Amino acid sequence: MSEESLYPKSVFGKKLTDHSGITELMDDLGEALTAGRGRMRMMGGGNPAHIPEMQLIWRERMRELVIDTPEEFDRVMADYDQPAGSPAFREAVAGFLSKEYGWDLTKENIAVTNGGQTAFFFLLNRFAGRMPDGSERKILLPLVPEYIGYSDQGVSGTGMFDSRRPLIELTADHRFKYRIDFDSLEVNSGHGAIAVSRPTNPSSNVITDEEVARLRDLAEANGIPLIIDNAYGLPFPGVIFHDVELVWDKNIILTMSLSKLGLPGTRTGIIVAREEIIQEVRSMTAIVGLANNNVGQALARPLLESHEMKMLAEKVIRPYYQTRSDRALALAHQHLPSDIPWRVHESEGAFFLWFWFDKLPISCKELYRRLKEASLIVVPGEYFFFGLETADWEHSRQCVRVSYTQPEAIVEDGMRIFGEVVREAYR
Repeated sequence: MSEESLYPKSVFGKKLTDHSGITELMDDLGEALTAGRGRMRMMGGGNPAHIPEMQLIWRERMRELVIDTPEEFDRVMADYDQPAGSPAFREAVAGFLSKEYGWDLTKENIAVTNGGQTAFFFLLNRFAGRMPDGSERKILLPLVPEYIGYSDQGVSGTGMFDSRRPLIELTADHRFKYRIDFDSLEVNSGHGAIAVSRPTNPSSNVITDEEVARLRDLAEANGIPLIIDNAYGLPFPGVIFHDVELVWDKNIILTMSLSKLGLPGTRTGIIVAREEIIQEVRSMTAIVGLANNNVGQALARPLLESHEMKMLAEKVIRPYYQTRSDRALALAHQHLPSDIPWRVHESEGAFFLWFWFDKLPISCKELYRRLKEASLIVVPGEYFFFGLETADWEHSRQCVRVSYTQPEAIVEDGMRIFGEVVREAYR
């Protein structure tokens, strides 16, 4: 008997141990950044770039903790914090958001989690799955592709998501954009919440203010929350390349993260919600992990209190990624053959280019395999189209996500390989 089948698995165990796209992605990331360093061009993961100005800030904050305030350093490293997060950090987040946006918030509207992924694990399973009366509820995704990390988070053993295909707008030569098809977005009693990321990982799509307003109205009219994932968006790190409005009310749940500021190793997620939801998240954290990582909260708190965080997002982080996006797009046009039907989604934010290869002679998974053999790691797009039937939708097997956060030399070489392998696939 194999080791895998030695002990029977619960439904929960099977759900979290079967093959998944996010596991493959993180394995590739680890391989490229450790064993494959110098050989693999890692252009698949969501790891933030090492922005020199931000690295200096985090080093200085760490020095201040260790040298200037050793008593705070001892507390951060040697004491459990409250399950909802450090009261001082939560007050700093509430104060920052209240001042910037005029929202009526206190620390009772803020919870900290062990990264944004954990925040969504808690929230998705809070609002969807098997209900006490035996019924099932799902999370309505108004458009896919959507973040790969959501897809396998449901623990009830049934499909957690009810997803919708987007409208596809051809915006320019070799460009396109996804839009929500509101004509197909019927909300019913089987939905526990509406969820969307902004900007969207993988496509970099930023749903418009009008689309947010319509989702907000739909959620409120049906007595369910609208959950908006801002891991790459406002107010920090602010990687959105045009002006949009950030909204919140007591029927909206916002999630944020310190990861894309350059602190993925601290695993610090943030939830902004009505008080009773925060209390529920507090209880979940206590049961699952006792408390959260203290380090990220301690590093970031002074930047929130001084509102320096807004300046860094607007003057350092967003321009950095905008420049990298523009360069990656130029390389795509340089290396991808002009005579094949390729398009890239309008680059509106986040860290990725989302390519659509119409009439691709092979599947995107096969393209991923060939690229990996050529020492380039990307992510096949098929994993991002979950929660709907895609057997008759070729588009879901024709897309690839490419990250541009690695050093420029790696991105340039990677795009060269990308063009060569794609050209050969069509040939």
